[in-house]
Amino acid sequence: MTFFFGISIFVPSVQAQETCGSLRNGYGPFDYRTEKPKLEIVEGAHFLPFVENLQRGNTSTTPGGDIDYTLRASPNHHRALLAMMNLAKKEKTEKPRGSRYSISCWLDRAERFAPDDGMVKMLYGVYLLRRGETEQGAKKLEEALTLAGDNANVYYNLGLAYFDLRDYDKALASAHKAYQLGFQLPGLRNKLEKIGKWKDLPSPAVSQPELPSSRASDGSPGQ
Repeated sequence: MTFFFGISIFVPSVQAQETCGSLRNGYGPFDYRTEKPKLEIVEGAHFLPFVENLQRGNTSTTPGGDIDYTLRASPNHHRALLAMMNLAKKEKTEKPRGSRYSISCWLDRAERFAPDDGMVKMLYGVYLLRRGETEQGAKKLEEALTLAGDNANVYYNLGLAYFDLRDYDKALASAHKAYQLGFQLPGLRNKLEKIGKWKDLPSPAVSQPELPSSRASDGSPGQ
């Protein structure tokens, strides 16, 4: 799955419970990474392809209602978080129709539920970049990198953040890592090329075969 898209946003747990709701739910909550079989019934009713693609709802009049249900059953559901973020962007609002929470709340809930989930951190970073909070977004993506390891999506988005911060050396290094890991979109490379900051990685040195010594190890003439 490709994502195009600290001073981390920190909300004390009591306040988070009050403003973004309790994580307790009638079904779940389940970890998207480890409990996917338990989510099949939820996805089959609420997160069908046309809901994920924001075409229409299934049990609600808008996609937001079904994505809302999915995220309450699995707060760190990566695809549902991205879908809700994209819906907010499409509707040009922080709180899409059918959603009981804002995007920042959904991300807060996901972090509270799974603080070790690198993909949640990455999505949070992308959200901050979309809001123009570039420095905070970069820091959140750096947190994601420590959790997700070598992940092309994280490196690519981190590279975009560094580019916007005009840290072109870090942007180039992140781009190299993303493309080495198989990322396909050329956008970051194009940005760096446009301002003359792109450099190809040097070709790995070809090791030469070791030639036999003309002399024996004891210093006597070779035979």
